[in-house]
Amino acid sequence: MTVKPPPVLNLDGYTDLPPEKIATIVTYLEMRERPRLPSLCKPDGWTLERMNGNRDRYRSLFRQVGAPWLWFSRAVMYDEKLAEILDDPGIEAYALHDGTADIGILELDFRGEKEVELVFLGLVPGTIGQGAGRFLMNEAIRRAFAQPIDRFFVHTCTLDHPAALAFYIRSGFTPYKRAIEVADDPRLLGFLPPEAAPHIPVLGSPETTKDAPGCGAS
Repeated sequence: MTVKPPPVLNLDGYTDLPPEKIATIVTYLEMRERPRLPSLCKPDGWTLERMNGNRDRYRSLFRQVGAPWLWFSRAVMYDEKLAEILDDPGIEAYALHDGTADIGILELDFRGEKEVELVFLGLVPGTIGQGAGRFLMNEAIRRAFAQPIDRFFVHTCTLDHPAALAFYIRSGFTPYKRAIEVADDPRLLGFLPPEAAPHIPVLGSPETTKDAPGCGAS
């Protein structure tokens, strides 16, 4: 049987991908000093609740927030690996709760030397435009620069909400690098439902996965 070689990235044109793969352009951004934060009155009942010790809650919220945008990094992660991350004292994972349900996620990584990563910031469908994103960003910046850091950084990609990049820039982040990420389509592997991220068509055929990492905890 002849094995077809993988495609070579064409930096001046198109590159065909196998149907089971997805690709996105990643933009990296950083913030070197704390910006002046816009004022925001937090609605009554909103609370930030730490969820590092509650893996099931984390997986559920991550899926609610991320599935519409094909967030897959935590969705395909084994429970043991996710627990290792969430149990690390340098990781802070929060749920934004509105008094009735979790409506947003915020995750910060303080493990770097004099730098903090904004790992995830997102909202469940139907809550965008109500100030929750700005509240989470203000909290992220405040918490990051409460430490003696030189840099606060984040990355976003073209799979994300179309307003995400502009939101980061308005918040004080400066773009400094781009990359192309290619990965297996998590919907074809059973980690996300086939109807997730309908703006990104499913091209391959779903596979049956008996031991999908972490699926039992979601």
